[in-house]
Amino acid sequence: MSKTIGSLAGSTILITGAAMGMGKMYARLAVEDNASRVILWDVNAELLEATARELEGRGSQIHTQVVDVSRLEVIERAAEKTRAEAGSPDILINNAGIVRGKYFWEHDQRTDIAATMNINTLALMHITREFLPAMIERGRTSRIVNVASAAGLLANPRMSIYSSSKWAVVGWSDSLRLELIQAGHKHVAVTTFCPSYINTGMFKGARGPLLTPMLEPEAVTQRVWRAMKEGTPMLMMPWTVKLSTALRGVLPLAAWDAVAGRVFGVYKSMEHFTGRQ
Repeated sequence: MSKTIGSLAGSTILITGAAMGMGKMYARLAVEDNASRVILWDVNAELLEATARELEGRGSQIHTQVVDVSRLEVIERAAEKTRAEAGSPDILINNAGIVRGKYFWEHDQRTDIAATMNINTLALMHITREFLPAMIERGRTSRIVNVASAAGLLANPRMSIYSSSKWAVVGWSDSLRLELIQAGHKHVAVTTFCPSYINTGMFKGARGPLLTPMLEPEAVTQRVWRAMKEGTPMLMMPWTVKLSTALRGVLPLAAWDAVAGRVFGVYKSMEHFTGRQ
């Protein structure tokens, strides 16, 4: 297991989706933790600049790039620029993501299906592929955090595309963790984060299942930060995500559908979803 990170002094961290919400909170934590260089990627130029202004003058060098992570060629150019201007990151937080809450047949193939898979899944792979070789070669303690979802562990109506994108992240991220261990690169630790609904506005209108209230982003980012520094392989929040995953694994499918649908209310949680407008 990779050793626990103390201070981020001397480290470079890259955060995607960093202009608002939890990405911005991770950026604040990086500055508070004395990171030498904090690299912020986001598609929203105005909010990105505002976030940078908030963080400047607190001891960390702040670097910003407007990046549409849905496009590989844009990622490649941004990664090249990042390496030239700030160096390759020691810590990568793949945070950017979108959600579409509809029945499968209601999705537009480009703006919903392709966009969700490109941003939620392929972007994480492409960005990690850009920076992982340097992490391996340097030999010093490094971290990758991949934001998945409880929806990547359990199916749910009106989330077929989102769930698919996050199931792929869970499988890829944990496989990457094992590959690094097997290849002897234990200094690079991968954390796969699987939360239920978080109260950021992204899931506005969604209702948490039984015993699963909406998570508060400040508490979540603090917990993820600790897991990142400790090199925790997988973090599920709240505890009911683990319970649901265990029940899904042991119950017959018809029984699980009854429990998830009628008892826990999982299958009704997206009925009133509106999302961030």
